[in-house]
Amino acid sequence: MGQDSKLELGRRLFAEASWREAHDALTAADTASPLAPDDLELLGRSAYMLGHDEAYADALERAFHANLEDGSPAAAVRCAVWIGHSLLFRGQPATAVGWFARAERLIEGESSHDDARGYVLVGRLLERLMNGDAAGALETASEIVEIGQRCADDDLVAIGLMEQGHALVRLGDVEDGVRLIDESMIAVTSGELSPIVAGIVYCNTIAFCRGIYELRRVREWTAALTRWCERQPDMIAHQGVCLVHRAEIMTMSGAWKEALEELRRCGEQFSSGALNQRAIGDAAYLEGEVHRLRGEFDRAEEAFVRSSRLGRDPQPGLSLMRLAQGKSDAAAASIRRAVSETPRGLPRVALRPAYVEIMLAIDDVDAAASASRELSDIADEQGSDAIVAMASHARGAVSLVEGDAETALVELRRAAQVWQELGALHTSARARVLVAQACRLLGDEDTAALELGGVRDIFSELGARPDLAALDFLMHEDDADGHGLSAREREVLRLVATGRSNREIASALVLSEHTVARHLQNIYAKLGVSSRTAAGAFAHEHDLV
Repeated sequence: MGQDSKLELGRRLFAEASWREAHDALTAADTASPLAPDDLELLGRSAYMLGHDEAYADALERAFHANLEDGSPAAAVRCAVWIGHSLLFRGQPATAVGWFARAERLIEGESSHDDARGYVLVGRLLERLMNGDAAGALETASEIVEIGQRCADDDLVAIGLMEQGHALVRLGDVEDGVRLIDESMIAVTSGELSPIVAGIVYCNTIAFCRGIYELRRVREWTAALTRWCERQPDMIAHQGVCLVHRAEIMTMSGAWKEALEELRRCGEQFSSGALNQRAIGDAAYLEGEVHRLRGEFDRAEEAFVRSSRLGRDPQPGLSLMRLAQGKSDAAAASIRRAVSETPRGLPRVALRPAYVEIMLAIDDVDAAASASRELSDIADEQGSDAIVAMASHARGAVSLVEGDAETALVELRRAAQVWQELGALHTSARARVLVAQACRLLGDEDTAALELGGVRDIFSELGARPDLAALDFLMHEDDADGHGLSAREREVLRLVATGRSNREIASALVLSEHTVARHLQNIYAKLGVSSRTAAGAFAHEHDLV
């Protein structure tokens, strides 16, 4: 086959999204005779889709110089910007900025390269995003949209709309920002964008929606990304990211076995390319989470260690595993460390539910209440259903420990309902365990039994062994003494019966006086007494001393 035939074949295969065959044909044509700039870009893009980032940048750099030799600065600008983009995601920001600056210099003082200015602004936008300049990013993204519309460049319009939406959300305008993000996604799902830009918009949008806890959108756009990937079976570049997104949704919905299968595929088949390299660390963490939920702690430990080595902090999963292993001090130390190192606001949301659970487990109710208030503030400001559910769950758990069963019941039922609507089967079931405990405090044993029976079925079906064990302990603990007292409440009652004051009990059990008073309120409610004297008498009468 001659060079021209190989070239035409490569172009046709590229148009058909047959990336591997297109790359082979274009490489063969280039070997026979150096490709023209446009065809070098096709060669580079096919390399990108196969996860060969260095080959992608090398081909673009050749196209950049060839365009300059041909007197085509606008085409050279586009190459320079995409080279910078590739370098930026490969962890070379200084070199990336150098390419952005080179692109900008090429058209300084030119008025006839409007589309090229749009790509120069993409480079400037990326610099502003690196510097955390949301207001500047919004202004630049708006300019990109205007130029893209004027030049009928769908790629520019989609990039601009997406980043306008991201910037608006960061600046507090969540509703309008999310609408723009959705609009940018329509161009992707309609097939209007070039392959690389389509992949970038897919992955950036899903990652951003994850970051603001728009879980319904994550589910919807991940389904669309899956369909896009399935139409390109030999694509590597975005497959690993897609697998992790799918596994996250499977984990949330309780398909844990299927999630593990997807995560193993990510590490084994889709490790090349900058995006996939980032995904591998997330995959290891998520693998650890699934094993933790199943009670497979040795496997979870190994996965969390692997995620740490890949640069992904294994929190909050590692702390929750330590708590499940009975290592509450280690759990508390690690989750406190993680929270202290994380900026306030949305970045802390992923840690706060675990923090509340662990603080309540070690009787630091004040810390749990403070974290619950922070979640509530973020929920009021950001408004996503998932954060609202987290905040209600946390408020309910704190109220339950403080003995306010009525408030706890309202909050926990709301949390369980929202989690169920979001498809978060396991998290909804855990909220229902607390609902049952609130019902018991209110004397409604029938409803508590119904809730616990339903939850047991869910945990059994999921294979959530730690939750089943905790449920059995909860029910056995209540049956063992017949009075519904927890182990800690029995300790407090024994000391009350010996005449100790709240201060003395706090010192003996290493608790705050506030926590001792809260335990006493719960004891009075469960035993149906109203004073220390009556509680002490009950303890002596029922051999609890």
